[in-house]
Amino acid sequence: MDFLKTIAVAASGLKAQSGRMRIIAENLANADSTASQPGVDPYRRRVPTFVEKLDRELGVRTVALGRVVEDQSEFRTRFDPGHPAADEEGQVQLPNVSSLVESMDMREAQRSYEANLNLVNATRRMLSRTIDILRA
Repeated sequence: MDFLKTIAVAASGLKAQSGRMRIIAENLANADSTASQPGVDPYRRRVPTFVEKLDRELGVRTVALGRVVEDQSEFRTRFDPGHPAADEEGQVQLPNVSSLVESMDMREAQRSYEANLNLVNATRRMLSRTIDILRA
């Protein structure tokens, strides 16, 4: 049944994209988090990776969320001498999370999720029509 294989591949894409959305939500939630004391790094942006997996039972290649790696880019800084995490110069390190980048990633994940969902729905409609034709 190729329909089942198609749905399995799309379902793996749905699961991978939902995991990606969770990581984006974590990044956005921590966009303004600071360390609690000087010299401690604040939240570091996390980036999901995807891996190809072989579903041996169905004989199809699917996608899965792979390792989540930390973005090694520089932290942002803000002058705030009264902050508990401020260094001797009054600079506070902020996470290397950009709300704009996260919003673009979220939009891309949303579109990929919707494409996989549309694929599942189209496959279900095709399967339903095939069954209707066979009944007639």
